[in-house]
Amino acid sequence: MKRPVSGIPLFYRGRWRNAFIWLLPVVAFIVAVSMVIQARLSVGPEVVIAFRSAAGLEAGKTAVKYKDVTVGLVKAITLSPDNTQVLVRVALGRDAQNLTRADTRFWVVRPRVGMSGVSGIDTLLSGAYIGVDRGQSDESQYRFTGLEIPPAIVNGMAGSQFKLEADDLGSLDINSPVYYRRIPVGRITSYQLRKDGRGIDLNIFIDAPYDRLVTADSRFWNVSGVDLSVGSDGFQLKTQTVAAIMAGGIAFSRLDNPTQGGLYKRTRYKLAPDQETAMAPADGPPVRFQLRFEHPLHGLNVGAPVEFSSVRIGHVASVELDYNPEGYRFPTIVDIDVYPSRMGNVLEKLPKPTGDTDLNTVIFTREMIAHGLRAKAAASSLLTGQLYISLDFVPDAPEVNFDAAKRPVELPTVNGGLTILQDQLTGIARKINKMPLDEIGNNMNTALVELNKTLRMVNNQSLPAANHLMQQAQQTTQDAQKLLAEDSPLVIHLLHSLQEATRTLRAVRSLTNQLDRHPESLLQGRTDDVVLNVPHSLKEGEQP
Repeated sequence: MKRPVSGIPLFYRGRWRNAFIWLLPVVAFIVAVSMVIQARLSVGPEVVIAFRSAAGLEAGKTAVKYKDVTVGLVKAITLSPDNTQVLVRVALGRDAQNLTRADTRFWVVRPRVGMSGVSGIDTLLSGAYIGVDRGQSDESQYRFTGLEIPPAIVNGMAGSQFKLEADDLGSLDINSPVYYRRIPVGRITSYQLRKDGRGIDLNIFIDAPYDRLVTADSRFWNVSGVDLSVGSDGFQLKTQTVAAIMAGGIAFSRLDNPTQGGLYKRTRYKLAPDQETAMAPADGPPVRFQLRFEHPLHGLNVGAPVEFSSVRIGHVASVELDYNPEGYRFPTIVDIDVYPSRMGNVLEKLPKPTGDTDLNTVIFTREMIAHGLRAKAAASSLLTGQLYISLDFVPDAPEVNFDAAKRPVELPTVNGGLTILQDQLTGIARKINKMPLDEIGNNMNTALVELNKTLRMVNNQSLPAANHLMQQAQQTTQDAQKLLAEDSPLVIHLLHSLQEATRTLRAVRSLTNQLDRHPESLLQGRTDDVVLNVPHSLKEGEQP
C-alpha cells in the first residue's frame, strides 16, 4: 500500500460508483417524460365561446366551472373578425370532454343585483368565472355562443316546465317567481313573442314536488304590482308578496272539483289578468246584442259589465258613434256580449220552442221586450263616474218596434238614473238662466240701501228713545218696589188704617148685636153699662 504524499490530491477510482452518477439524469428524464405524458393525457378539448363582452374575464386566470368544480381555464381572449364579439378560447380538462355537446350552455357568472334578488356574490372575492350547463345532445360541438343572462334552470333540476299564453308581458321577466298559495314554487324561464305578434308565450319551471299540483284544470293569473279596482261595491285592493309587487309574478291554483288530471304536461294554459277572471267558470259562446243611445255616454268603456237583475251576465264589446241625418244627431251604438251560461239554472227553465238556438233567442228576446225589458247606462260609482249596462224591466215602458231579422238583435234603451239627474239639473239650470237675475240684483241693491237707511234711523232715533223709556220704566219699577216695601210709610199707614177699620167694624157689630138682643137699650141704655158702673170686689184669685 502506497502512503499519501503531502500536497497531492488522492483519487479513488471505482466502476460501480461512476455508474450511479449517470442514473440521475436518466431518472430526471423519466420523470419529465411521465409528466409530459400525464399532461398530455389530462388535457381535454378546446372550445371557443363567443360573448358580447369580456368584462371580468382574464386569460390564464378565469376558470370554467361545472357544478362549482373547475373543469377548464381560459387560455386566450380575442376579438372576432368583425369585432362584434369576444372569442374566449377555453381549455377543458380531460374529464370534461362530455361537456362539448351541441346544446351545452356557457355564461359568465358575475355579481348581479336585480328585482328578483342578488346572485354571484362569491365572485366579488374570487372573480368572475364561466358557468357551464351540460346539454343532452349526442352531437359534439366546439364553438358556442355564450348566454348574457344565466339560465333560470339547468339540466338535472327536479321539476317540470309548462307553457303559458298571455296577451302581453306586463312587468313579468325571466326569473319572476311563480306562486302557489303565496309560496314561491317556480319561476319564469323564458318568453318570446308569437310569430303572429298577437301574444306572448311564457315558459315557466315549477320545482318538484310542487309540479304535481299542476293539473289540466289549473288556472294561472298575473299577480304583478298592486291590483286596485273601483266598482259599485267600493274600492278593492289585492296584493301578493313584496317580491311579486316589485318583480312581478304568476300565481296558480286549481279548481275544487277538477274534472281532469294527469295530462298537465300536454296542456297550454292561458294567463289571466287577475284571479277573479282566472277562477271564473267557462262562459261558453256569447250572444251579442246591440244598444242605441241617443245621448253621449261618458264613462262607458269597452269591458264594462252588463248586469241583468244585478247579476253580471256579460260585458261591453264595443262603443261606436253613428250618424242620424235627421237633426244631425250622433247616437252611440253599444255592442254587448251576453253569456247565457252565467244565468245558471235559469237557462234550463227558459222556453225552447224550436231547435234553433238563434231563433229561440230572438223569440225569447221579443217576449221580454214586450214585457218591458229595457237597457240603460247606469252609474256604478258616483265617485269615478264609471257606467255599466243594466238590463231590467221598466214598468209602463212605451211600446217599441222589434226587428226580428236584425243582427245583432237590438234591445231598446231608456235613460239611466244619472242621465235623468243630468236632465233635471239641466232643466234647473235653464230655469235659473231664464230668471231676471240682473233686475233681481238691482232690486236687492235698492232694498239694501233702504234697509240701511232704516237701520240708521233706528240707531239714531228709535234706539235712544227706547233706551230712555226703558230707563224710566226701570225707575218706576224701583219706586213701586220702595212704596210696596214692608217698612215703607205707605204700607205702615195702610196697616194702621186697616186696624182702625177693623176696630170700627167690631164696634158696629157689637152695636148691632146689642140692638138685636136688647132693642130697648136705644131708650134705656145698655144694662151692662149700668152693671159696669157698679163696682164690685174681685174674688180671691180673680183678675180685673
